[in-house]
Amino acid sequence: MGRLLGRGTFAKVYLGRNLATDECVAIKVIKKDEVIKSEKMMEQFKREIAVMRLVRHPNIVELKEVMATRSKIFVVMEYVRGGELFAKVERGRLREAPARRYFQQLVSALDFCHSRGVFHRDIKPENLLLDENEDLKISDFGLSALHDGGLLHTQCGTPAYVAPEVLKMKGYDGATADVWSCGVVLYVLLAGFLPFQEESLNGMYRKIFRGDYKIPPWFSSESRRLVSKLLVVDPTKRISIPGIMRATWFRKGFKRPDVFEVAEEEENERHVVHETIKKSPSSPAFLNAFQFISSMSTGFDLSNMFEDRRKKGSTFTSRCSARVIMGKIEVVAKKLGFRVARTKDFKLRLVGPAEGRKGRLSVTAEVFKVAPEVTVVELSKLSGDTLEYVKFREEDVRPALKDVVWTWQGDNVFNRDDQICVEG
Repeated sequence: MGRLLGRGTFAKVYLGRNLATDECVAIKVIKKDEVIKSEKMMEQFKREIAVMRLVRHPNIVELKEVMATRSKIFVVMEYVRGGELFAKVERGRLREAPARRYFQQLVSALDFCHSRGVFHRDIKPENLLLDENEDLKISDFGLSALHDGGLLHTQCGTPAYVAPEVLKMKGYDGATADVWSCGVVLYVLLAGFLPFQEESLNGMYRKIFRGDYKIPPWFSSESRRLVSKLLVVDPTKRISIPGIMRATWFRKGFKRPDVFEVAEEEENERHVVHETIKKSPSSPAFLNAFQFISSMSTGFDLSNMFEDRRKKGSTFTSRCSARVIMGKIEVVAKKLGFRVARTKDFKLRLVGPAEGRKGRLSVTAEVFKVAPEVTVVELSKLSGDTLEYVKFREEDVRPALKDVVWTWQGDNVFNRDDQICVEG
């Protein structure tokens, strides 16, 4: 632990150094009792950690580890040396080329977040950091939402950057609200001041509701056109992130970053397995009756009754041994160009050969015993596009495994004389 970098109401942030690798990190130290006694703060903290684990991207501050003692929580994050983008804007407007580069990185990172159901909801220059290479990093996911559809209703964010529909508190789409904030950020980068400036907060809100702003004459015609599509009061008519990424001004010099470091991920998993599993089991773990019923029946889900809830995935049963099944899956995956790693003795991780809009497809296959002659295999999508995963499962995996599969989840193949008896 090194010098103090900053402080908040319940937390302090210190410079830290990994003694093994000499890597510098930022360590947020939080008083555990303060978090526990505030339900709102506890939920916010848990949400922020969950989100940061989900959104690994070159332009997002990386969460490295979370640790705790009896009195404190330590959140270890990537140390971003260059400070806030706000500091650059304070000195005046930016030239178009660097402004475009920062905006490209911001939109690319948000596109990645939205593809995973994460909406930041507090995009502003103070939450955009710069590293030693002048690359942008989004930080502070404390107000973010992890959502799988429908409208959001919590009013949050910084007033000057908040979308009009958020201020009206009638429900809003997280993606279009983030797009508005991006529009304000782009305006500030190119202009050097805010688009909606007023002495009073109410006056500023009135301007935001009307979309009352003026574009300075030094904006190029292409940047002017893009800003006018971003700062549209009606969210249904506002440009989307895919639309931004198709804009001529945005595309100049843009290269989509790699969002999934396979080698690093696999090395981390090998290290964790080496440290935590002292002796490899000779057979896969047993599922008890409730876990088995929960995993095989969509109409009788008991998963929320257990603390160790299993991720929803595709499940099939087999009468073959665990090693035969895993060997078969490995052969099938490698034929399709997937990289295969054994993260545990009875768990495989399959990583696709090609980079997609939502990163590389990453799938786990884990084997469990439910009875001496019955094995359950669970396939789960870890990352990547859902449609790509469904195609991989239905068109590639199912036909290739037909000689080892007894029944897939949801397939009605049981009859009176063909029943499984599971002892809990």
